[in-house]
Amino acid sequence: MADPHSALARAETFCRRFGLRLPILLAPMAGASAPGLSIAVANAGGLGACGALLMAPAAILKWAADLRAESNGAFQLNLWTPDPPPRRDPTHETRVRDFLAQWGPAVAAEAGDATPLDFAAQCDALLEAGPPIVSSIMGLYPPDFVARLKARRIAWFANVSTVAVALAAEAAGADVVVAQGMEAGGHRGCFDAATAERDLVGLFALLPAVVDAVKIPVVATGGIADARGVAAALVLGASAAQIGTGFLRCPEAKLNPAWADALGRTPPEGTMVSRAFSGRAGRSIATRYARAAVAPDAPAPAPYPVQRALTQAMRDAAARDGDIERMQAWAGQSAALARAEPADQLVRELWDGARALLR
Repeated sequence: MADPHSALARAETFCRRFGLRLPILLAPMAGASAPGLSIAVANAGGLGACGALLMAPAAILKWAADLRAESNGAFQLNLWTPDPPPRRDPTHETRVRDFLAQWGPAVAAEAGDATPLDFAAQCDALLEAGPPIVSSIMGLYPPDFVARLKARRIAWFANVSTVAVALAAEAAGADVVVAQGMEAGGHRGCFDAATAERDLVGLFALLPAVVDAVKIPVVATGGIADARGVAAALVLGASAAQIGTGFLRCPEAKLNPAWADALGRTPPEGTMVSRAFSGRAGRSIATRYARAAVAPDAPAPAPYPVQRALTQAMRDAAARDGDIERMQAWAGQSAALARAEPADQLVRELWDGARALLR
């Protein structure tokens, strides 16, 4: 087993390099990136984060400006690497729309026509915002964008879910890899969407394998929500811990109360990985809708982002009604460890507790 003192030294080196006071990173969560949460985490000495997948360039710039207005701390901006355009099947989409009408408002025939935002324009906005760190998920940034990042001395953190893609990220110029275990809530960060439900590697197996394979620092994420998880990640070779679900019950997250309350009572086996909400595999609370959507008699979800567009009306209605059973309630397997307390207090407790365990 690694020397705990070397784990602390490795974390301190990481913090010095990236302008942090402690090695706690907020996960970039698209749709759950309230600036106030990042401000609290950054002001406590950790790393704030914005999942910018659903944000137009102007919104990305505003988010960064809002954070900087109240914090001098570090933060990361994150984007998905786009998938190829989806193959559309109008007949199958009709079956999906009919199924979804059982769970919410009728879904318009043209609902699935929604298109993703302009990725190149979003990348330009990331550069204009000038964060200290940009991160990627679902693939690698193109070489020309990586070169532009390096020219501006912006670090690149690449989310990975297997040893093979960790090596690919290192070779492509990533400064850090973020090893995402299958326990993580939200979308699985697999480069190949077709393997997301097959290559389910837990963090305790993935993390030391990635640490041994690459020469750059490794951040651990997935199923970490308390001091014990942070300490374990560092002992297994990580330089820092990234936490998503563990922060979602903090008041600064501004989560729908039904979702926040449900996290606190969800055991590890109360979550599931499915494509039911977006067409991309993600871990959520195993709600009535999510279970029904993967039943043998249910139509297979449409591809991403068509399925996300088709489920929009249901998800909006569920949020208005506070109905957790139809809500897109992303949750990692350690959801029940999430605490409903101020984020800055939680950051300090996480690191003080982990440091005590490592001494």
